[in-house]
Amino acid sequence: MTKPDRWIEETFHPHWRVRLQADKVIHEVKTDHQHLVIFDNATWGRVLMLDGVCQLTTSDEFVYHEMMAHVPLMALKAPRRVLVVGGGDGGVMREVLKHPSIEKATLCEIDRSVVDLSLAHYPEIAGGCFEDSRCDLVIADGLKYVAETPEKFDAIIVDSSEPIGPSAVLHTPEFFADCRRALRDGGIFVTQNGLPFLLPDHLAGTTRALGPLFAKVAPYLCTQPCYFGGPFALNWASDDASALDISVKKLKRRRDKRGISTRYWTPSVHVAAFALPRYVEMVVEQALAAPSPAVDVPAQSPAPKARRGRKQPSAKPARKPRRPVSR
Repeated sequence: MTKPDRWIEETFHPHWRVRLQADKVIHEVKTDHQHLVIFDNATWGRVLMLDGVCQLTTSDEFVYHEMMAHVPLMALKAPRRVLVVGGGDGGVMREVLKHPSIEKATLCEIDRSVVDLSLAHYPEIAGGCFEDSRCDLVIADGLKYVAETPEKFDAIIVDSSEPIGPSAVLHTPEFFADCRRALRDGGIFVTQNGLPFLLPDHLAGTTRALGPLFAKVAPYLCTQPCYFGGPFALNWASDDASALDISVKKLKRRRDKRGISTRYWTPSVHVAAFALPRYVEMVVEQALAAPSPAVDVPAQSPAPKARRGRKQPSAKPARKPRRPVSR
């Protein structure tokens, strides 16, 4: 059998390249605004790449989705209401709904085509979550939804795109302040924070913005193989600092009582994820010591440089991110 000769290059960083073999191209669209390609690879399974950046693979998606969902929810005694902003592929929602105490989980996605594309080409990621009666799928602007919702949530999980273009507003102090208002007392906020080795400014900016809003801000790490460039960071914030002071033993009891099975998250990984390498610690310490930005930053303030994020494909024209030297 002749092997395919098409290799698709990951162009996120200007100084090195990673190529993935496309065994079979499933879907490809190239417009003036973006290049989207979905293909199969023997190692990575089904791969989604957007503008030369690997966004998702079915082989390792469980890492990101489990760490986004179970780190906040396992720290809560009995989470009942959760908001997921973005995450139209359904992976985070799939993990959220594993918790039996959940009464309602709202997923706010700005573009219905993201959900439809995911269900058409990698439905195993959603795992049927959209058919669960506890799942409330809302097609709306996450910024507006959070600002206007009267609901209070036990956890808010922001599965956002990189902080440029339309998604830049989901990385501002103003948006974080609205999330803080929508959390119940003791609620937990989590957002993705990219690759701190290559892009420390992303982690620093989020930490600096969250600092004045919450009693405790604590970034944590996971190893996401398809996100080439070192460990992947997420950021955790809450007014209940004791939620971080949870033992492996207690987490084991909660996991067993809830009957949750995972492939990456474990009680030991949960606790260890908050142990940061010194270079990441320094980014966090300096960010928390820096002057805090005003909460009423205009939504149209200059966007940060392009960073790796969980950018989702959109049927609407989107400004193609520039990829400067710092990526």
